[in-house]
Amino acid sequence: MTTPAPRRLEGRIVIATHNPGKLEEMRGLLAPYGVEAVSAGDLGLPEPEETGLTFGENARIKALAAATASGLPAFADDSGLCVEALGGAPGLYTARWAGPEKDFMAAMTRVEEELRAAGAELPDLRRGFFISALCLAWPDGHTEDFEGVVNGTLVWPPRGPAGFGYDPMFQPDGHERTFGEMTGAEKHGLPPLGDGLSHRARAFMALAKACLGATFD
Repeated sequence: MTTPAPRRLEGRIVIATHNPGKLEEMRGLLAPYGVEAVSAGDLGLPEPEETGLTFGENARIKALAAATASGLPAFADDSGLCVEALGGAPGLYTARWAGPEKDFMAAMTRVEEELRAAGAELPDLRRGFFISALCLAWPDGHTEDFEGVVNGTLVWPPRGPAGFGYDPMFQPDGHERTFGEMTGAEKHGLPPLGDGLSHRARAFMALAKACLGATFD
């Protein structure tokens, strides 16, 4: 039995997020492919309850809800920070650790406090990874799913004003700077302008190859 070819993405698409940082990154990733992107917030779409047990399930919930409500293909991301010494936390609760005020300085402080409580002060005990699950959904219920991961070390104090979320305390492997110290092009720029470093860029590269006809050298 042969696997069906991925469905090609064309025309207008809904980015199923109300997170300004994610929206900016996603629009930047889609722009070179001539895909017109409108956000769920622009359309006044409600945020569905994320009841999935994995990042992929939550991405699918958001994408399908936006596609059904808008009648357009929808693109959703569910991503998070998983810290080994904390048993994978904050994981699916990455955004919730920032509270209703989206206070990621408080969230980073909590990560640091829990690492110290776990005795994880040396760099090799402060390992973690960002994961991004992307889902493309169409109004007829068809979905395409992709995933990207970037490993690194949690540093303290946080460094850099760029990016969003936990970026200032995450130093990706092979680099001396945190995501918070990198430009957008350095963090999530795609070849040939960038290296596709971030978790979201890596997931998007897989999506672009499958559904946008992209090739990367």
